[in-house]
Amino acid sequence: MHDVIPETRGSDRYLLAASLACFAVAGVANAAGTVGFTIGATALAVGGSYCLARYAQSISRRSLARTALGLWLAFLGIAGTHAVGLETVSSVAPGPTAATVVALTAVTWAALLSAAATTIFLGFREYGSPAPAESPDEQMLEGEASDYSTR
Repeated sequence: MHDVIPETRGSDRYLLAASLACFAVAGVANAAGTVGFTIGATALAVGGSYCLARYAQSISRRSLARTALGLWLAFLGIAGTHAVGLETVSSVAPGPTAATVVALTAVTWAALLSAAATTIFLGFREYGSPAPAESPDEQMLEGEASDYSTR
């Protein structure tokens, strides 16, 4: 019955959101520096990678490339705050300074890990897939010799 019902491509955006959330929490937990938090952060990063892999399977190659490009641009944009300094940016932003630093750290890790993983999955799709086979008619048009004489 699944052959009759068409599936909409790109409908698994919740997987992308879940992977971004996992990567953000993993980045903040890893910044804490204790062994327990690092193990938990690693588990969250693995879960985020799994969600991102499932998302990469559900969208087209062009959409995956656009997603990777968008995530890299987001990372480069947020990395600019690190060049200025997180404390400097958080002193200008309204609210508690510590919360802003944690939020910027979470967004940075989410963008970096998601961009890297999406690019890796795009590479797997580009270079891991076999070349399409040509039909016999296309082989004839490309000038391969036939069995018949051309006199």
